[in-house]
Amino acid sequence: MSILTVTKTRLANGQWEGVISDVPEGIKPGIAVNYRDKPLDNVAVTPAVGGTWRLRFAIPATMIGDGLQTVTIVEANTGDVLDSFAILAGDSLDETMQAEVDLLRAELDLLKRAFRRHCVETA
Repeated sequence: MSILTVTKTRLANGQWEGVISDVPEGIKPGIAVNYRDKPLDNVAVTPAVGGTWRLRFAIPATMIGDGLQTVTIVEANTGDVLDSFAILAGDSLDETMQAEVDLLRAELDLLKRAFRRHCVETA
């Protein structure tokens, strides 16, 4: 488990920006940003005030497309996930989300029936 903490400060104009804190003094944090388990290029980690570090990277245009796209920010040495974010886009998103909600409702109904049956049988 990593001691580093990553906090997003903003996402604007295709640039993700954040702050890395809890970094031991005198050490530059090793950070990797992954999309589909491949590292993104041009990840900048620069010193900031108060022992924190600034993290900045561009969101590639190839990442924008139909569906859900997830980016993970990891500690390079250990692979521990420090933060993540998702981008949702496209027409198929509504159908996908509705299908997921329908499945969740069906599972909840199934659990409710099973729980009620259990309560009746054990009373």
